[in-house]
Amino acid sequence: MNISVKGEYALYAMLDLATQHRIRPVKIADIAKRQNIPRTFLELILSGLKQGGFVESRRGAEGGYLLARPPDAITVGEILRFMERRKASSEQRQKADTPFTDIWAGVEQAVSQVLDRTTFADIARRWREKQSRYVPDWNI
Repeated sequence: MNISVKGEYALYAMLDLATQHRIRPVKIADIAKRQNIPRTFLELILSGLKQGGFVESRRGAEGGYLLARPPDAITVGEILRFMERRKASSEQRQKADTPFTDIWAGVEQAVSQVLDRTTFADIARRWREKQSRYVPDWNI
């Protein structure tokens, strides 16, 4: 599975929104800074995710982006399929039948199953747990 930079940035943006879920709308500039994503590219990505029904936007001084659904109701697989949909359809036409076609199809299916079981709530929880293990203890 090849994931474009656009797809990867979409995952990071969604994770950022998942960690801020229900607090308040998140500004593009804040996501861009935290995730090290070029702001103009992030604007295009979030616009696409909004069209796909994954995020909502709020206007005004207190505006920004929010997840359209709870983070435990959005999977990594959904986002990747949505962001990579044009690339995937052109790749399907280019594939020829080879002795390995069935094996690669099985690999793709296994990867898809993992991605479809993994929600952004899962990723946020695992990341918080991993980060908390590395907090230095300065007690002497």
